[in-house]
Parts: sequence; C-alpha cells; structure tokens
Amino acid sequence: MEYQNIFTRIQVHGAPQTGPALGKDSFPRLGNPVFSSLLGYFGDAQIGPIYLGVTGMAALICAFIGIEIIGLNMWASVNWDVVQFVRQLPWLALEPPLPSHGTHILIPLNEGGWWLLAGFFLTASIMLWWMRTYQRAVALGLGTHTAWAFASAIWLYLVLGFIRPLLMNCWCEAVPFGIFPHLDWTSAFSLRYGNLFYNPFHMLSIAFLYGSAVLFAMHGGTIMAVSRFGGEREVEQITDRGTAAERAALFWRWTMGFNATFESFHRWGWWFAVLVTLTGGIGILLTGTVVDNWYLWGVQHGIAPAYPAVFPPVLDPALTAAGGMLK
Repeated sequence: MEYQNIFTRIQVHGAPQTGPALGKDSFPRLGNPVFSSLLGYFGDAQIGPIYLGVTGMAALICAFIGIEIIGLNMWASVNWDVVQFVRQLPWLALEPPLPSHGTHILIPLNEGGWWLLAGFFLTASIMLWWMRTYQRAVALGLGTHTAWAFASAIWLYLVLGFIRPLLMNCWCEAVPFGIFPHLDWTSAFSLRYGNLFYNPFHMLSIAFLYGSAVLFAMHGGTIMAVSRFGGEREVEQITDRGTAAERAALFWRWTMGFNATFESFHRWGWWFAVLVTLTGGIGILLTGTVVDNWYLWGVQHGIAPAYPAVFPPVLDPALTAAGGMLK
C-alpha cells in the first residue's frame, strides 16, 4: 500500500476544529466550519470559522475605502464606460500629485488628492492587519515571527510610497496605483537613477529572492519526498529515530556533506525571505537621496566598467562666446 500526496486519493479529516475559547470581550468567530474536497487537494479542507476582531474589521473597512477610491478614479478616467474600464484596467492608474505640490497634504483631489487619500486608507489597512497578525500570534501563544516578516514587506511599501518621497520633498517620487503603470514607474525609476542593477542593496535583494526560491523548493521537495513516512509531521519527528526527518537529513548529508535541522532550515528560509524586502527597501531609500546615479557610483567603486570614449568631447555652446552671442 502506498500513500500518494501529489494527487491525494484519500482525504481524511475529523470533527471540525473551532479553535480555543475566546475571552469575554472578544468578537465572535464568523461562519460555521465546512469542508471542501477541492481545497483538500492543496491543504486542510476545512474552511472557517474566521476571527477578525476589532483590528481585522477596521483593516477590511480601510482596505475597501482605499480600493474604492482607486477603482472609481480609474473608472472615471474612461468616462464611466464599463466596457473600457474592464478592457483597459491593466493600463489604468491613479497617479501621485504633481511635482509643484511637493509634500503638501491639502491638495486638490483631481491633482493628486485622491492618491493621498487612497494611500492613507491602504496604509492604515496594512498597519491594522499587522496589529491583528501580532495580536493573534500572542493570543495563541505563538512566536511573532510571521508578524515581523510581514513588517519587512511593510518597510519596503512605506519606503516606496511614504518615506522616500518625504526625503525627496515630493509626493511625485512615489509609485502610482495600477498594474502596468507601477511597472512602468519601476523601469523609469531605474533609468532615471543610472540603472538600479548597480545598486548593491538591490543586488542583495535579488540574491535573497532567488535564494529563498531555492531554499523553499529544496525544503518543499524534501518534505514531499518523505511524506510517505509522515514527513509533514515535522515537529513530532525531530527527536525520533528512523523517521522521515532522519531520512531527509541523511539525504542532504550524503549529497551536500551536511544537513540542516528541521528548525534551522526554517530559520534560513525566514531570514532569506525577510532580507529580500529589507535590503530592497534600503536600496530604494538611498536612491536619489544619497546616490544620484548608480552606474557612475559603480564605475567609481570598480563594480561597473566605464564606457569607452567613442566620440571626442564637445563643449556646451552655452558656455562659449558664440553661445553668448546667440543669447
């Protein structure tokens, strides 16, 4: 008999789990538990109940307001045409204020005020959801590792849309809301500041991004390979002998010369994932504030080769006598 877990043939579950009892002043959990055979192919088949609490409800309300502001502005940009809204949605945008407004808060709505309002409500939603994540972990007696990993992503978000624009004294430096417009902003941002690929913190961010993919693929593949021995029950098997955990460790010791423990490997994965956005945020923060051109910075520090002088130097006509006479 063999247990196949890529396409699970048998789904086993017991009575619905409702979780530990809540305090007297807590909000009730929403919904009755149900089981889904389709979702059972991917994870735990139980859906619900869901606990939102004060911070969760406030986060959803703020997110709804922010998305409504963005969506209605995009819809208005196509003259409230439903067909064009759906057709052009990937290209529609809510742009930040014009450079002339600097970092003022009281801006006409149609000149960037809607962008500020949407950013405020989305940021409030994200921060409230972080509070919910932290509070739920503490309430369940868990470590707060998930909340701090989320905080690393929030750091990059705040750098892009709030901290760096403040340092540059212009909301116009922030990212527009939209699918392709924000990708266009990324390309233009890199070109404006001399190619972001020469930013050492961007290099670190990409290295940690690819490293995370490799680590999680290695770990996922290892656990899938030993799941017939119960490898998904990692915590139970750490101290046992002859189990999936020990077989997985033997595999990596025999192929790479050493093995990580089930606990230490998750620490590696956690740090690699957290450092993606942490180092990326530092790189964005330094761009335009400390370094104006990353290519020239790379040439100066021996990272990038200088382009050969193909054409002879040309004097600026405005600096010559002839240029002065033309004025």
